[in-house]
Amino acid sequence: MNLKLKRTPGIYLIGFMGAGKSTIGRRLAQELGWTFADLDEDIEAAEGRSISEIFEQAGEPAFRAIESQALARRLHRIRAGTPTVLALGGGAFARDVNREQLRENGYSVWLDCPLETLWDRVSRASHRPLARDRAHFDELYLARREIYAQADFRVDACNDNPSVAVTAILDLPPFL
Repeated sequence: MNLKLKRTPGIYLIGFMGAGKSTIGRRLAQELGWTFADLDEDIEAAEGRSISEIFEQAGEPAFRAIESQALARRLHRIRAGTPTVLALGGGAFARDVNREQLRENGYSVWLDCPLETLWDRVSRASHRPLARDRAHFDELYLARREIYAQADFRVDACNDNPSVAVTAILDLPPFL
């Protein structure tokens, strides 16, 4: 294992819903011998309710504030010495404050997929509040792509085998 990678406090997987952040993240963490965390799972545990319920009861702006607080808590643990692969929700990277915190604490990797692949993966899931309307889904995807492009790296996540993306991440320049 490359020592530079081992010294990296965190690897942050970003991308649109359905890109495979959690699935790929779990495998990547296992490969590295690191902790895996999913920011949405952190939020649900702290709030005692699902992401969908938070959206319905409090609205998206309140959810984004909760999300930023959860990210700050997770980054505190990472800085304290717990190397972590962290899967972020699709909108977490859209906030400037979140992007800045991530830049200071490791590498962000955009798991990129074409719109149609993402829609196929999430259209039947009832737990995704922002995937209930196709026109809104498409609009959000197009708006977020420019934001995701600010990540440190981009990896194609179209293959249904998550090991392909894990290998691509481990082959990135800082990890070689």
